[in-house]
Amino acid sequence: MRKNIVAGNWKMNKNLQEGTQLVAEILNLLKTKTIKSKDELGIVFGTPFISLEACAKLLCGSEQIAVSAQNCYDKESGAYTGEISAAMIKSTGAKYIIIGHSERREYFNESSEMLAKKVDITLKHGLIPIFCCGEKLEVRNANKHFDLVKQQIVESLFHLPEAEFKKVVIAYEPVWAIGTGVTASSQQAQEMHAFIRGVLKEKYGQSVADSISILYGGSCNAANAAELFANPDVDGGLIGGASLKAEDFVKIIEAVK
Repeated sequence: MRKNIVAGNWKMNKNLQEGTQLVAEILNLLKTKTIKSKDELGIVFGTPFISLEACAKLLCGSEQIAVSAQNCYDKESGAYTGEISAAMIKSTGAKYIIIGHSERREYFNESSEMLAKKVDITLKHGLIPIFCCGEKLEVRNANKHFDLVKQQIVESLFHLPEAEFKKVVIAYEPVWAIGTGVTASSQQAQEMHAFIRGVLKEKYGQSVADSISILYGGSCNAANAAELFANPDVDGGLIGGASLKAEDFVKIIEAVK
């Protein structure tokens, strides 16, 4: 059975002290809540690089809660001033890396070829890629959203052998619904998630497709999380702004039934 995952993406927010305080607040709130077991639900904090180690230490080796980087470089090491390698991320205690977020694709011109290399290097170091895919509004309006999402997945993931592919988490993020306050309807989210699972089935078969966690990543919040997560192919969320507020993030975690 595939696991539900609620992952926060803090983006470029929270300094070191603010980040550790936020994690501490969320951990304290979770002590008072009844949530699914570690085998059914994973919780991830996608922090800036400066907070990875400090936040990982706060988790005290939890098997349910982990820390994620928001990006990595596609090289092992070398003269790449300002970049962070997967090995460096691994050394902090992080367990995940977000790969190919729409903001990375748009602002930093990350190509499918580059993202494939980042996926490979993430897996090489025993980390779990949260691979993002999704379309802009003009693509959806042109009714080409299915084609684009399939292309993104095929070009960056389908070179993986089955054993490696099964370690990947996919996050569908309709770009038109990120930071806009507009959310894909529950039906739109389920439609795309089911389509993605169908694409995975074509390549790797039904059992593998059914094992992959596919998260929704477009303005998911405490008010709409339960409806979105109730869909059979929506396995949790990649949460942006709402992950920066302890009470809201915990409510989203509680929405996983």
